[in-house]
Amino acid sequence: MPLAEILSVKEVASRKLYYVHYIDFNKRLDEWVTPDRLDLKKLQLPKKEAKTPTKNGLPGSRPSSPERDVRKSLDLSLQTPTAPPRGKTVPTPKRKAESVSLTTQVPPVTSVPSLPGSTEVTQASVYPSARDSNAFTPKSNSRDDHDQLSVTTNGTSRRLIPSQPGRKRKANCVGTDEDSQDSSDGIPSAPRMTGSLVSDRSHDDIITRMKNIDCIELGRHRLKPWYFSPYPQELTALPILYLCEFCLKYLKSLKCLQRHLTKCNLRHPPGNEIYRKGTISFFEIDGRKNKTYSQNLCLLAKCFLDHKTLYYDTDPFLFYVMTEYDSKGFHIVGYFSKEKESTEDYNVACILTLPPYQRRGYGKLLIEFSYELSKVEGKTGTPEKPLSDLGLLSYRSYWSQTILEILMDLKSDNGERPQITINEISEITSVKKEDVISTLQYLNLINYYKGQYILTLSEDIVEGHERAMHKRHLRIDPKCLHFTPKDWSKRGKW
Repeated sequence: MPLAEILSVKEVASRKLYYVHYIDFNKRLDEWVTPDRLDLKKLQLPKKEAKTPTKNGLPGSRPSSPERDVRKSLDLSLQTPTAPPRGKTVPTPKRKAESVSLTTQVPPVTSVPSLPGSTEVTQASVYPSARDSNAFTPKSNSRDDHDQLSVTTNGTSRRLIPSQPGRKRKANCVGTDEDSQDSSDGIPSAPRMTGSLVSDRSHDDIITRMKNIDCIELGRHRLKPWYFSPYPQELTALPILYLCEFCLKYLKSLKCLQRHLTKCNLRHPPGNEIYRKGTISFFEIDGRKNKTYSQNLCLLAKCFLDHKTLYYDTDPFLFYVMTEYDSKGFHIVGYFSKEKESTEDYNVACILTLPPYQRRGYGKLLIEFSYELSKVEGKTGTPEKPLSDLGLLSYRSYWSQTILEILMDLKSDNGERPQITINEISEITSVKKEDVISTLQYLNLINYYKGQYILTLSEDIVEGHERAMHKRHLRIDPKCLHFTPKDWSKRGKW
C-alpha cells in the first residue's frame, strides 16, 4: 500500500476517521479511512518550515507560511474543514499534514504538499516501433517547418519552437460588484473581455484539497465528486446535493427539487441550439447573458476538474453544452468553455464529460466540435493549459487520429512519395502547429533521411489507427452546424 498524507481527522460515532491523500496519486482517490488501515508505527510528523533569506540577506520566515508548533500526536482534535462561503476563500493558513505509511517497506520520506497525479498512459500497444513502412515526405518549401523540426542522432525527435510572448492572466476569476456598477466618473465600466480558467493554486490549502460534497443527484444519475467545489457552506454537510438537470440550480432536499421542477420551464440549456444530429445537440451560452446558469455549470464542473477554476466571473466566456435528447428533454452530457477573445489562440478553456457518459466517445466529440468552430472562424486553436491527465489522453488520441487520417488519405503524384507540410496539416485540421509537431513526435513518425524530413507510417500504426477509427462511431457532421462567429472586439457584441 502507498504512502499517505493525513489532511484531517474527524470523529463519527466515537470512532476516528482520517482523510488521506495518497502521495503520487490523483486527488480524486482521496478518501476517509478508519485507523485500522493506517500503519501508525511509521508516522512522520511534519517539520517546521525552513527560514528563507530576506532581501537584505537576513533570515526570515516565509510570509505565506508562518512557523507553527509541531503537533505531538494524532490525539489532538482537528476541526473538520468546511467549504468557504459563496465566492470567497477562507483566509486560514496552510497546515502541513502528517504522512502515514500504508506499506511495510517504504524508506523514510519527508512530508511534502502533494501534487495531483499525472500518470500518462502510453500508447505503445497501439503504435509499436516501425517494421515495414511507407514514407511520406513533408514539403520543403516552408521555411517555418525547417525552423521547427529537429531530430537527434538516436532517432528521437525534438521540438524546436520559438517561444511566444505570453501575457499575465488572471487565474482565479471571482466576480465582484464592479462588473455591474458604474465607475466613479459616471461612465459605465465595460465588462471584462479576457479571462483564464487556470488555477494558480494560491489558495490551495487544506480546505480546498478536500472533497466537500459527498454525492450529487443530477436527473437519473448520482455522481460522486472527485474534487472540492465552492458550493455554499450550508450544503456541504448534506448527504446528497440535488441539482435540476435543466437549469442546474442546486437544492438541499428532494422535496425542494420536486417543488422547483413544477416551476422550472426549462427543458434544455438556455442559449442558442447551434448543432443537432440525431439525439445529440449543442447549445451556445453567453456567460454574460446567462450568468446564473453559467455559474451553476462551473460549480458542477469544478467537482470533476482540479486544474481549472472559475467561480462567478463568467462574462468573458462562452459555454458550449452538449446534450442528449429524449422525451423528457435535453440532458446535459458534457461541455466546454472558451474565451470570447483569446490572445493565445485558445479554443477551449475547460472541457468536461460528466462521469456517467465517459468512455463512450463523447469526449472526442466535444474536442472535434471545438475544432469545427475554429474552422468556421478561420483560426487554428489549442486547449488552455494545463490539461488534466484524462484531458491530455483525450487530446493526444484526437490529434493522433485526426493527423493520421489526413496522412493516410494522401495520394502520390507521378509515382513519387506524397508531400505535405506542417502548415498544411494545421490549416486542414485547425490544430495549432505546435500541437501537430508534438503529436508527430509523440507517435515517432518524424525521421531525418538523406537531408530531408520524412513521415514514416508503419503497418502497426496503420492497423492500430484503423482499429481505433472503427470503434469511433460518434462524429461531428459539419452540415448540421449552424454557427456564425462574432467579432467580440466590438463593444456592441457584448
